[in-house]
Amino acid sequence: MAKAATRKGAPSTGRKSPSTVRSSSQRGPIAVAVSILVVAAILVTFLLVKLNSSSSSRVTGERPVPPAVLTAIENVPTGALNTVGYSSSKIPPLVSLSGQPSLRLSGKPEILYIGGEFCPFCAAERWPTIVALSKFGHFSNLHLMTSSATDIAPNTPTFSFYRSTYTSPYVAFVPVEWATNKPTSSSHNFSGYSILQPPTKSQMALFSKYDASPYTTQAGSIPFLDFGNRFLQIGASYQPQILDNESWATIAGSLSLPQSQTAQAIDASANLEIAGICVMTHNKPANVCSTPTITKIETTLGS
Repeated sequence: MAKAATRKGAPSTGRKSPSTVRSSSQRGPIAVAVSILVVAAILVTFLLVKLNSSSSSRVTGERPVPPAVLTAIENVPTGALNTVGYSSSKIPPLVSLSGQPSLRLSGKPEILYIGGEFCPFCAAERWPTIVALSKFGHFSNLHLMTSSATDIAPNTPTFSFYRSTYTSPYVAFVPVEWATNKPTSSSHNFSGYSILQPPTKSQMALFSKYDASPYTTQAGSIPFLDFGNRFLQIGASYQPQILDNESWATIAGSLSLPQSQTAQAIDASANLEIAGICVMTHNKPANVCSTPTITKIETTLGS
């Protein structure tokens, strides 16, 4: 598992009058050369602006999620989720907490996510997290991106939660993407990657308290998900290699196909997260929380 570290516009053109055209054609070689250099300088400046703009957009996500992909993820059929079900022998169970103060935001149970854009395990876990949370609300401003090109399971297709928004009448979702997927030589880094969104003091306190023994054998691992101080998900629930060489559209489409390898991993993980959220919301909404699969999982959560 990945470990935590200590920390334009183009120039306008107009139609020339005949006399202007004639005058231009009669200029000497030096004037023509100067004109060519000016035009070249303008083109170079324009290209640099374009390249710099594109480069900065890649730091926190390649491009917005296509509507068809988002629709497929947000609307995985209940039938497909029920068919896949959940088995603790394949997907590790959530860690149950007891006697802890409730984690809430604006009167709703809070789900805190801490990860990094470079992390292949975070890349894998974002898929079921989005599927699960979409049963309780709606995401906007998600972006496609890939995990680090040099880590295991390089370039795993995923999403960035950075600057995304999530709205729900049932739960609050607070995502923290600690670092980009771009390596840096700067001493100010997280696991060798550029810092993007450092946790707040209170978020860091939760991370330090719960991402440690006895809740995990690999302290400081990401992804880290705190479900209202009721349950923890530390590390990925399945191996990111399952998503190797797959496109976002292919993965999203396969979530409705219970026999596919990706659905077996992502849908099962999503079912587990849905059950944990249902415990926090007192089984609301009923159409999500009362399915046979979710009610069965809830009985195993020790809540």
